[in-house]
Amino acid sequence: MSTAKKDYKRITVKSLVEMKANGEKISMLTAYDYTMAKIVDGAGIDVILVGDSASNVMAGHETTLPITLDQMIYHASSVIRAIDRALVVVDLPFGSYQSDPKEALRSAIRIMKESGGHAVKLEGGKEVKESIKRILNAGVPVMGHLGLTPQSIYKFGTYTVRAKEEAEAKKLKEDALMLQKTGCFAIVLEKVPAKLAKEVAESLTIPIIGIGAGNGVDGQVLVTHDMLGMTHEFNPRFLRRYLDLYKEMTQAFEQYVTDVKSVDFPNENEQY
Repeated sequence: MSTAKKDYKRITVKSLVEMKANGEKISMLTAYDYTMAKIVDGAGIDVILVGDSASNVMAGHETTLPITLDQMIYHASSVIRAIDRALVVVDLPFGSYQSDPKEALRSAIRIMKESGGHAVKLEGGKEVKESIKRILNAGVPVMGHLGLTPQSIYKFGTYTVRAKEEAEAKKLKEDALMLQKTGCFAIVLEKVPAKLAKEVAESLTIPIIGIGAGNGVDGQVLVTHDMLGMTHEFNPRFLRRYLDLYKEMTQAFEQYVTDVKSVDFPNENEQY
């Protein structure tokens, strides 16, 4: 049974667990720079993800793989300076945690010390268990990520829905339970069947944040540039565009060009 919504002045990892227990859904969006983070935080978003999706939307790469730890720290530092309320979770980029638990710990510590981030997120299940344990033992909160894991795109070969087959669904459920038992405070489930995601969310005490995982989970995350319609090439079923900024910004820029060329800008009231 849900209770009255609690007014959180600052969101912490404990807040998210409380929100799940109280039946309050968790809102999560991405941000990679100060200006966007300031707006997102001011709107009341619970969690801001400094995602390795910056590799796509900020740098124009085809995948999330090229972004470096130094670049993630730069983006996270910019976001942290804008935040008053939201919990800021920072992705550990590809290559910074998979090979060695000691390397994973060094990467997580760099993010926490150099950016001021509140938690880290990494992809995978039992294969990264030792890295997660090492990070948690240092006092760094960890968010897991299962289902479609974009850093493994060349292994999967496609961005299609994951865990549709029984064997993969079974492994996902086992990995989710393992992540909870190991100490993760939440898990992102990406692009998995809604029925499976609901089952996972109901079986665990930690929050499950979905992206393309239906409405039976504990919260939702989208890439901000996608939901604002700043990107237009990416059109998955799960994406709801709340604005069409691509069109509106293009019109504004075209109008600016016209006004400059015609000497309409600046007018007498816009000069000294």
